[in-house]
Amino acid sequence: MSIENELLAQRYARIAEVEKLGYRSYGQRFDFTHTIPQILKDFSPRTAEELAGTRVEVKITGRIFTIRRMGKAGFAHLMQLGEKLQIYIKKDAVTEREFALYQLLDLGDIIGVWGYLFRTRTGELSVHVEGLTFLSKTLLSMPEKFHGLEDVELRYRQRYLDLIANPDVMNVFRVRARIISSLRRQLESRGFVEVETPMMQPLYGGAAARPFVTHHNTLDIDLYLRIAPELYLKRLIVGGLERVYEINRNFRNEGISTQHNPEFTMLEFYQAYTDYLGLMDLSVELLRETAIDATGAPAVKYGEVTLDFSRIRRFTIREAVIEFWKEDLTRPSTDNVRDPEWLARYSHRHTPGEQLVEIFERVAESHLIEPTIIHEYPVETSPLSKNNPADPAFVDRFEIYAAGMEIGNAYTELNDPQEQRRRFEMQLGMRERGDDEAHQMDEDYVRALCYGMPPTGGEGIGIDRLAMLLTNRQSIRDVILFPLLRPEGPIGIAGELRALENGGK
Repeated sequence: MSIENELLAQRYARIAEVEKLGYRSYGQRFDFTHTIPQILKDFSPRTAEELAGTRVEVKITGRIFTIRRMGKAGFAHLMQLGEKLQIYIKKDAVTEREFALYQLLDLGDIIGVWGYLFRTRTGELSVHVEGLTFLSKTLLSMPEKFHGLEDVELRYRQRYLDLIANPDVMNVFRVRARIISSLRRQLESRGFVEVETPMMQPLYGGAAARPFVTHHNTLDIDLYLRIAPELYLKRLIVGGLERVYEINRNFRNEGISTQHNPEFTMLEFYQAYTDYLGLMDLSVELLRETAIDATGAPAVKYGEVTLDFSRIRRFTIREAVIEFWKEDLTRPSTDNVRDPEWLARYSHRHTPGEQLVEIFERVAESHLIEPTIIHEYPVETSPLSKNNPADPAFVDRFEIYAAGMEIGNAYTELNDPQEQRRRFEMQLGMRERGDDEAHQMDEDYVRALCYGMPPTGGEGIGIDRLAMLLTNRQSIRDVILFPLLRPEGPIGIAGELRALENGGK
């Protein structure tokens, strides 16, 4: 028998001992008066004399983090919501049955205790226990002192154990929740309405990406998990909902990296009667306020750099190529980045617009560390954006970058149905040339535009990447509770439990 299986057998046998004392090993209500974080916040400033002068009775619950038995007394630490509090158990202060239960406890067990607050001789805030009960048994061993879970694959695969062992991980997801709450609050204060759009779509669109395909048996049709909700949200603008947003799950059948997960969360919002310039100003306000709400300040540490969301730079895509050019000693001029022959010299893509974007991604993107807005993109790479009146080969679009990552994409929405059809046909031509991420033709969306969509600005912000930046995490998997992983081999725990129930056979 392996060490792990032997430990499992010991823990399983311990359940019988706990139940023999009259306790239920699983599933019991416990009404606590305080959480451990509340106690630490409210009573840490109090001295031993103040606690002794005003008896503070508490009833708490938590997972056993440490345990130290010393004959007729002992200490333990309970962990709850990422914080821990010491408890002191003395044999003559509890019943014989309760002290016997204390003797049976293992690291990781969940218990409830009640008593009063005091400070030990070393000054540590503690609970003097006057009673305890058993709430749930752990059968598997915890990482050493709950701080030994460093295997990255294991942390992502067993996020429940990661949250137990690494309290700072729990804080990452609290910050993520504050990010979403802040964005939702800010948009709703500006009159936006939260909506829901289909996650299974007969046509996928709104982005350049490969979809996941599923099949509806009753209708006998293939459906696609959405790559973006954009075309549905703009249908709502046509219908008269002039400010809409959705915090949505998107699915893209593409590679996995530190910046990409096939399932991810986006905020998309659309505002009638504005344009991409209006959204630029709104984005600056949203990001600054979100950073403050999530972290307490507009400037955050990310790796070795500081990202200040109260100061966001702006470049056109051509200006960015010139600013960050490193490929040879001759920096390109404004005329160079407008010259098709020069663009073709540095990129083998098909059109000047595609070539410009490819050059930008190669020479500039990794240098966009400080929060930066890049605007004025070529029409070839922006099939849903409105043309720039001064230069129809470009569109009124911008992207937001920080730490070398794109975190947002916005544009003045194309609302001319004839031009939209022409753009879709252009995308079909790109698809025929082998671009399997090019946009499809969506006849119903063109029909919706024929009813008239007001001038509109639309934007998407990547929640996962924004969470990375505001929690100083270098991998997108660190800010997604359950990132996609390869399936693991047989676990075997169920079989071991069945064997133990059958007497080890």
